[in-house]
Amino acid sequence: MSSPRIAVIGAGVGGLACARGLQVHGHPVTVFEREASAAARWQGGMLDLHAPTGQAALRAVGLSEQFRVVARPEAQELRMLDPVTAAMVHHEQPAEDEYFAPEVDRGQLRELLLDSLTPGTVHWGHSVDGVTAQDDGTARVHFGDGTTEVFDLVVGADGAWSRTRPAVSAATPTYTGNTLVETFLDDVDTRHPALANLIGSGSMVAGAGPSMLGAQRNSGGHVRVYASFEDIPIDWHVTAGIDLADTEAVREHLLARFDGWHDSLLDLIRRSDGGFVNRPIHVLPVGHTWDHVPGVTLLGDAAHLLPPHGIGANLALIDGSDLATAVATHADLDEAARAYENVMLPRSTAAAHADSEVSALMDEDPVHNVSTARQFLNERLLNPGTA
Repeated sequence: MSSPRIAVIGAGVGGLACARGLQVHGHPVTVFEREASAAARWQGGMLDLHAPTGQAALRAVGLSEQFRVVARPEAQELRMLDPVTAAMVHHEQPAEDEYFAPEVDRGQLRELLLDSLTPGTVHWGHSVDGVTAQDDGTARVHFGDGTTEVFDLVVGADGAWSRTRPAVSAATPTYTGNTLVETFLDDVDTRHPALANLIGSGSMVAGAGPSMLGAQRNSGGHVRVYASFEDIPIDWHVTAGIDLADTEAVREHLLARFDGWHDSLLDLIRRSDGGFVNRPIHVLPVGHTWDHVPGVTLLGDAAHLLPPHGIGANLALIDGSDLATAVATHADLDEAARAYENVMLPRSTAAAHADSEVSALMDEDPVHNVSTARQFLNERLLNPGTA
């Protein structure tokens, strides 16, 4: 097709994978991102990129070798500890050549994707208020500064609270009842060697009933710490009379909630270097879909927001590469978007159903069902018709 005007809304890993794939196939694309620059904020913790999905997407857009440079296969290690004794009750140690789901810092992956794009592809500081489908099959993007621009295809890669989604669907995310409270430790190997030994090379989790405490090793001695709670109100901090900006008040509250846990685990909270970030978990309806709207489509969390069980980024990446491939292999842009949705929507529905079953597996036996859950998720993603 002659060069269509394609806009990607959002410079997360899924939107950037789509943009990279389009450029590999010779199609111009513009990415609009509301953040002021690539360094405007910290990009989050580790991602485990699965061979059949996330890694396959990077291979499709020609970035597999670059990914191997920053990936950390040793971080596939998982330790599950008894909350009272801190004794290890389950341990998964990857083999030296194990590359099924190596970890990578989200920021490093995003930087890899950004560096692969033609300079000027990403327009920073461009917030989007909404997208309107036009009668002629194009779509108009409404920017935060009051200006608008028309494109032949607008790709909503703008996350959970997508401003693009209303153009195709009335669905909005709902709170699951589960919340993560996040903090971090820096230079852990030097400043906190006992905690470094406790965590290992990858992730450590301790759980009891509806509460869990986990730590996730990132590169450069940085560790993210997550306190997880089920079935609590979204405004739990208001009920508790806590200002989330008051680091010491949040710390004291969390230590009280984990009273009776082993001191080494409580040190993850006691010794944290930063403040605490409240992250209530939201999801879109299982099987979220929409009738095709010419000129607009979605990928990643904008299309299929799931709990943070390790598949969201993988889906976003393969969504992006699949859409780029569809555009490259179809003579008509609308036909390409339809073909992409015909693959992506069943896959995301399968993922949502599988995730629900994984949650049940983990509730039943979180210690011994970790590997089973990961394998199950990937089988469903590769064979969506079994959902």
